[in-house]
Amino acid sequence: MTATSAGSSSCLTAKGLDISLAALQRQDPYINDIVDVASQVALYTYNNRANEWEKTEVEGTLFIYTRLASPRHGFTIMNRLSMENLTEPITKDLDFQLQHPFLLYRNARCKK
Repeated sequence: MTATSAGSSSCLTAKGLDISLAALQRQDPYINDIVDVASQVALYTYNNRANEWEKTEVEGTLFIYTRLASPRHGFTIMNRLSMENLTEPITKDLDFQLQHPFLLYRNARCKK
């Protein structure tokens, strides 16, 4: 999977981060701090059969955060296209690769 980014945390004010943190905590009360933000990302999945990237219905703001419980870190894309957000715990099973301007990742579900 890959997320393309068109923004950074400098776009959000302290008040905006507080509002975003409150929204994230409604989803997961163990989230305690936003580490970084990308204001606009789009999620793609790789189709092995077609050998190409396919855009998903997940697009919005990416939040990288810390948590008070395990796993200690995670990220969420607050989806602007539907009510279903994408949330991933950051664990040893998550592989990241930066291929500017793309952030590629593979989770345990993709490794099967």
